[in-house]
Amino acid sequence: MNIPMLLRHPHQQFLKGLLRTPSRRYRFIFPASTHLQSGIPCAQPLNSLGLHCTKWMLLSCGLKRKLCVQATLKDHTEGLSDKEQTFVDKLYTGLTQGQRACLAEAITLIESTHNRKKELAQALLQKVLVYHRKQEQLNKGKPLAFRVGLSGPPGAGKSTFIEYFGKMLTERGHKLSVLAVDPSSCTSGGSLLGDKTRMTELSRDMNAYIRPSPTRGTLGGVTRTTNEAILLCEGGGYDVILIETVGVGQSEFAVADMVDMFVLLLPPAGGDELQGIKRGIIEMADLVAITKSDGDLIVPARRIEAEYVSALKLLRRRSEVWRPKVIRISARSGEGITEMWDKMKAFRDLMLASGELATKRQKQQQVWMWNLIQESVLEHFRTHPTVREQIPLLEKRVLSGAMSPGLAADLLLKAFKSRD
Repeated sequence: MNIPMLLRHPHQQFLKGLLRTPSRRYRFIFPASTHLQSGIPCAQPLNSLGLHCTKWMLLSCGLKRKLCVQATLKDHTEGLSDKEQTFVDKLYTGLTQGQRACLAEAITLIESTHNRKKELAQALLQKVLVYHRKQEQLNKGKPLAFRVGLSGPPGAGKSTFIEYFGKMLTERGHKLSVLAVDPSSCTSGGSLLGDKTRMTELSRDMNAYIRPSPTRGTLGGVTRTTNEAILLCEGGGYDVILIETVGVGQSEFAVADMVDMFVLLLPPAGGDELQGIKRGIIEMADLVAITKSDGDLIVPARRIEAEYVSALKLLRRRSEVWRPKVIRISARSGEGITEMWDKMKAFRDLMLASGELATKRQKQQQVWMWNLIQESVLEHFRTHPTVREQIPLLEKRVLSGAMSPGLAADLLLKAFKSRD
């Protein structure tokens, strides 16, 4: 099994579990400065587990299996041909020099589901990660970019807000990247990807980069490669990253595990106070913005603002230094947009000063790691020959009512466990 993964915070128990498992080939990418537990360099605990940063032979069921733990960028790129290495170097150089075409091509590469292209994408990501860490060190350890997640129900005015807000930021000297996620059709699998048509002015701004991406069945309002796209945008020199989610329900907040600040956009007359205290997307918000606060909607916008202020008081605080705020904005008149940016900067400064932002990003790296593990393990399970042969037969028995879905799942798992 070939699982390229970015692991910034690997765990000893996870590695020990792999040793007890009949495994095929695993490949890990450890950043050069990775430390485990109480600041111990990665080479020491790996050696204590019986692993070395080269190649280690694992005997399981009488068969020799390779467990390849690659600790350096040089080791990871050894398997690339000269043409592939040149391609990765070209993307990396253009990306770090701020070339938009190379950024677009790099994101296309990481979104690919082709196995070989996945390996090229991991090689590129590792180079960008090393570059990103060096830039952060030059910046006195502070994050290079401010990551903001935006969600809200359809019709809340997310795209209209992003265009006005983005133009304001670029006029102030910021470089803005917008990662817009569009839902994919369950029938055809296609997506509209029409966000640029609703951001005509911003899409022509050379200090802004807009990238629509399809969900391709991924839940949570984001794509499976949103984390990687954020890293590439930061490597390209963008200091404000906006992630616009699908935003179709109470549970579309997976973006909260990818960003520094989660902003929820709600239209006036979108529900009463009871909606505000529902567990889910509301309690994940660091800032609630009531949109379209102009014209005839000013009165309902003020009422909704007051109701959400009351509702947020009932929720448990997730931060010791920040209490979620509610603000009214209008992308048509510009009301509240500047004040909203001021509150966002205040949030960033407080989180940086308290150390909560660094802790939050570390936890996000852990979530990212396990999401990759789940995706890779599930794909390996579905494509394993023993399981693949039995899936059609068991599906037919489940559809005919002759077998429960739970029993079918148990049989597939047992077949997978006894594959060797």
